[in-house]
Amino acid sequence: MKRRIALVEDDPVILENYADFLCGLGFEVERYGSKVTALRGLLEHPPELVLLDISLNGERDAGFVICAQIRRDTPLLPVIFLTSHDAEVDKISGLRLDADDYITKDVSLDFIGVRIEALFRRRDAYVAVQAAITDPKATLNGAAAEIEFDSQRSIATWRSQPLNLTLTQFWILQELCRAPARLKSTSELMRSAKLTVAPNTIAAHIGAIRGAFMRLDAGFDQIRTERGRGYRWIGR
Repeated sequence: MKRRIALVEDDPVILENYADFLCGLGFEVERYGSKVTALRGLLEHPPELVLLDISLNGERDAGFVICAQIRRDTPLLPVIFLTSHDAEVDKISGLRLDADDYITKDVSLDFIGVRIEALFRRRDAYVAVQAAITDPKATLNGAAAEIEFDSQRSIATWRSQPLNLTLTQFWILQELCRAPARLKSTSELMRSAKLTVAPNTIAAHIGAIRGAFMRLDAGFDQIRTERGRGYRWIGR
């Protein structure tokens, strides 16, 4: 069965060019040209991955609004921003909204295809591994029984309250907690999430993870940053 991708793009020529390319890779593509049609279509016909532009029909942040709604409705649905917005602030904003990837339109179609297929492979590999786990729930060593991971549902809880994390963020947090107090480099966290991105992308994911904790616990300070070296989970 073909995987279903939702493509949200307001330029009809670009929309069809990307859609034709993705169909050529064997995907089924749902096309949306506006925020309104995308929000309705994503709810009525949930895809397996969303490719999302930021500006739609003159609305500067329409894609950010759509991403935020996706995260409320389907937290684990993979989202990739595909946009001409190449400013650092836009990239950080997109990742803080828990997008899984951020690609600018100056890259080749082949590059886009590779990133999509890599994201699907990551998700498939994770699901396959977790399906073999007898006990999906685990409190990782040294976490003082405050954090628990449900691997089958890809949900982490902090003091019995669920954290709102994407699949990528779930993997990164799980890796941080796997060896508490041990410094984890950006490269190690990339490998844990089966991800190859710029270091500042990992930093943005770490910021989003901290934000998820602080929405539950304003005094949270368990993740330490060591500039130029990596990140560390500090137990209490």
